[in-house]
Amino acid sequence: MNDYPSIAAVDLGSNSFHLVVAREVDGSLQILHKEKQRVYLADGLDDKNHLSQAAIERALAILKQFAATLQDFPLENVKVAATYTLRRAKNIHSFLTQASDVFPYPIEVISGQEEARLIYQGVAHYIHHDNNRLVIDIGGGSTELIIGKHFKHRLLSSRNMGCVSYTKQFFADGQINAKRFAKAQIRAEQELEVIFANYINTGWQSVVGTSGTIKSVLAMINANDAEQELITLERLHELKTQFIAAKQIQNLHIEGLTPERQESICGGLAILIALFTLFDIDAMQYSDFSLREGLLHEMQQKLAHKDIRTNTIHNLSDRNTIDKEHANRVSSTAECLFEHVKIPWQLSHPDFLNLLNWAAQLHEIGLGINSSGLHKHSAYIVANSQLPGFTQQQQTLLSCMIRFYRKKIRLDQFPTLHTVQHHQILQLIVILRLAVLLNQKRTPDQGVSLTVTAKQNSMFLKFNDTWLKEHTLLLADLQQEQKYLKKVGFLLDFH
Repeated sequence: MNDYPSIAAVDLGSNSFHLVVAREVDGSLQILHKEKQRVYLADGLDDKNHLSQAAIERALAILKQFAATLQDFPLENVKVAATYTLRRAKNIHSFLTQASDVFPYPIEVISGQEEARLIYQGVAHYIHHDNNRLVIDIGGGSTELIIGKHFKHRLLSSRNMGCVSYTKQFFADGQINAKRFAKAQIRAEQELEVIFANYINTGWQSVVGTSGTIKSVLAMINANDAEQELITLERLHELKTQFIAAKQIQNLHIEGLTPERQESICGGLAILIALFTLFDIDAMQYSDFSLREGLLHEMQQKLAHKDIRTNTIHNLSDRNTIDKEHANRVSSTAECLFEHVKIPWQLSHPDFLNLLNWAAQLHEIGLGINSSGLHKHSAYIVANSQLPGFTQQQQTLLSCMIRFYRKKIRLDQFPTLHTVQHHQILQLIVILRLAVLLNQKRTPDQGVSLTVTAKQNSMFLKFNDTWLKEHTLLLADLQQEQKYLKKVGFLLDFH
């Protein structure tokens, strides 16, 4: 076992929490252990997107169980992703704070786009097609749709429609009839309209479904035809007819439908019928591999020093024709400053240096819009771009650092993040601002030689001899920077 260290993926979904443990053997992943616990998290989300304490308590109890399973795992060998319900919850910070008391591993709340990408990777590593395929995952609160070929996605989308949310909306009192199914299907088709043209124009040759809803649908189909491996619209309509005949959710005693899935299946079936109808799907195969396997393969790559986030930054930089030589100089200076201050400032998080590097690479990405207000344009692009591999928190922090790399700093606009404090955000921004400022002439070697010392809320820069007197523009910029930082309670001194 020492030769093959174990890794674990935890999927905090809207309906269930999943834990998968695996190890890499000769380049392939062997699944060692699986746990699945129903949590019904989406049921605890009210119409104002506030997660009830009862739902939080259910989640904490399961996280405590998972922590016991993972007690000997190092932090870097566990990847935890929270999806729709937790990314919608307005009181997410409260949940994460309570979770940290019982579960020591960082919980990353991922965007819908990132969820879709990871789902596709999970499918792509186990099911192979030579042509475009459409992958569909119906979760408790959202549905992800991806078109890709081999390991590369072409289109990613996450729509706000799930089996739990649609059952609550259209079958709230447990009654089932044709009119309610029709309303749910129409609403689902409306939700899909915005992506319809792009998906149809891109096209696909096969369809793969994954998730508990689709697994349950296939199980019900198999109850009547054990050899049937595909889901078709005809079979979906047959199930719908059976559902309507039952009249009540509590009467849905259909072979292949488990009691825990019974409560949310109506909304899931309506969404699936809408997908088949709108996209004219002939047949769908089922995959048991999804987000969790995507997380495992991502971790496998990261442990092999192939961080997809680095590729994401490079691709974004290439698309926006960034001056890479200048960006690299800023990055190099930021790294140098970071090495001097990381101990006195206690910047121990393993991603802090990465974030500085990525921010340096992208701080001028907004030049294509306008050089005036560059920092604002750059921050907007970073905040609203698809960034594969990044969590919502990482993307938000990166955008914030770029937003305030020049001009005034607004502390009231700093995001509230669970694992990064406001004073740490400010410290990272100070490093980035000074790295940009020290490379203001955009030349390969400005001849700057300085000594850096720091305390918790201050930094001192000592330049060689008369260097500042000979570089009056930099001196003036440093004096202005000193004023900006003083207004947010940070002391910058230099001579």
